[in-house]
Amino acid sequence: MAATAAQVAVVRERGRAADVAGALVLGACVLWSLVSATGRDARPEGVLLAVLALSAGYACGRISGTLLPVSAAAVASLAALGLALASGPGVPGATPFGSVRPGDTGATVALLVLAAGAACCAASAARPGSGRLALRALALAAAGAALVLGSVAGFVAAIGVLLCSLAAVRTRRRLLGLAGLALATGLVAGATWVVAEERLPEGLAVSLEGQLTPHRVLLWQDAVALTRENPVLGVGPDRFGALSPTARETYSSDGKPHSAVLQQAAEQGVPGVVLLGAAYGWLLWGLWSSPRTTAVVLTAGAGLAALAAVATVGNALSFTPVTAGAGLLAGLAAARAAPAAQAPAEADPAEADLSEADLADWRD
Repeated sequence: MAATAAQVAVVRERGRAADVAGALVLGACVLWSLVSATGRDARPEGVLLAVLALSAGYACGRISGTLLPVSAAAVASLAALGLALASGPGVPGATPFGSVRPGDTGATVALLVLAAGAACCAASAARPGSGRLALRALALAAAGAALVLGSVAGFVAAIGVLLCSLAAVRTRRRLLGLAGLALATGLVAGATWVVAEERLPEGLAVSLEGQLTPHRVLLWQDAVALTRENPVLGVGPDRFGALSPTARETYSSDGKPHSAVLQQAAEQGVPGVVLLGAAYGWLLWGLWSSPRTTAVVLTAGAGLAALAAVATVGNALSFTPVTAGAGLLAGLAAARAAPAAQAPAEADPAEADLSEADLADWRD
């Protein structure tokens, strides 16, 4: 069904609104990190670098996704996969046989999830045929690499992204899909807080503690305690390691609680958590307002949700390639593909029932 000029204008207006909201949210993240660091021996540079990496990745994704929607996503997938496999000292990731800290392993898992997400986005945007199958195989390779690196969770996350990508082909309404992904992310974040508060039944708590490791749970409990003492401003960016008893007593500690949500709560207070959620919500809003197909949008959304889950129980967002990769994946899925790059055979199922209530389910 061909879109009218009015429909085109509405979709473009939604895209502009999402861009403005993103600038405001990221600006607020920078401002609040500086406010929470004022008058303390805090180091907000990590937050500033993360915001810069996310912004740069998103901009690169929008530009490259417009020019080469399939090739750019495929190259991004190969780059993330190669970085995860080749990681070593000085490179954000892990060595193949686990002689690194849990946060580093989480970074490797995050890179593999991004690799699977980008490969599936490329497959969803490609013409049906051998090329699409090869890109799906690339996503499978990322999942297999997680097993080689000894991460069952990474394998499950990558396979989950692939399955969501396959299911998205038949999905008509992207809003419901994105809302479901946001809800799942919120449940994982809430679960970390519940575990830290020790409010689970004893049997379940013991089981989860065995999977998460007692050391990580102790770090989470320290983060909750620091949040209660400083609920508004937090203790200041990058000060958790100096104030956490568990981190201070741990040899070679990286000074992180290994949970993005709990780190924000401890170091920047409740407003920091709100801003972190707002940044994630902005990425999903950008996907909802994207002119790309629903399959591409929901695939990217699944990749970001899986990454958010990894970051909620790990230290993935402390690594610049991960935050830049998250922005790149979102930007690729939010790009306005050039007409010459679009495949007529790749019609979005949502286009059949295009309505004023769901204009985002079409592409140029």
